Formats: sequence, C-alpha cells, structure tokens
Amino acid sequence: MSDLYGMPGHLVRRLHQISTALFAEECAESGLTSVQYAALTAIRENPQVDATRLSALIAFDRSTLGDVLERLEAKGWVQRGPSPQDRRVKLLRLSPAGAQVLREIEPAVARVQERLLAPLEAGERAGMVRLLARLVDLHGHLGGDAP
Repeated sequence: MSDLYGMPGHLVRRLHQISTALFAEECAESGLTSVQYAALTAIRENPQVDATRLSALIAFDRSTLGDVLERLEAKGWVQRGPSPQDRRVKLLRLSPAGAQVLREIEPAVARVQERLLAPLEAGERAGMVRLLARLVDLHGHLGGDAP
C-alpha cells in the first residue's frame, strides 16, 4: 500500500479531492460548483459559444454538460438562443445575473487557489502551477478536447 502514496495518479486524485473540498467551503453560499464556475467563466470569455465548443473549452463531457447548463439556465445565470446560421444550434451567453454571480464569487475562488497552494513555499507555488499546466498540455488529448 505504501507504493500507492507515491503514485502521481493517486496524488493528483487526492489533490483534486482537496481542491474540490476547498471550493465547496469557500463558495458554499453561492450554490455554485467548480464545473459551473468553469462554464460561466468560459461563456463570459467566449460569448455566443455553443455547448459542444464549451465542453472542449472546459474539458468536460458534452452529455453531462447539458445537465450543468440546464441548472445554470434555471438559476437565470445563462441564456440560450438559436444561432443565426443554424437554428438547431443553441448559443450561450451570460445573463446579467450570471455576470454578477461571477463578480461576487471571484474573491472566494481566489481564496481557493491561495489555500490550495498555501502549504508550499512562495518560490514553489509558481513552479507547481507551471508543472501542472505542462502536464495538462502534454496530456490534453486525453480526457477532453480542451485547448
């Protein structure tokens, strides 16, 4: 069992659990999940994006993303409308309430990042983020189509 605790995959899974718990603590009042936050942020940065492209942007399964988008729309944070080029395609945009919730939640999300990296020395933090980003980039073709 001791080998398990040195395996990168296990450590990444544990770090994901820790990150998710921190997000839940910091963002509980908003009722927002980390996936919903990612979706809202990507929609804000890519107005009129369709759900297929959004799933690639946040590396989230397209079929599961549909449920996320339904919840965001029900909360009044996202609006869907037909594409002028193809009325079967629905384009997404933030509602004013969605933009407001993002503005309000950003300090809490920043605290999540700070708390996640806080145990590291200041000089280690940027290196950790750089290495994580590099691994995601190098393995990006697996588990999602994120850029």
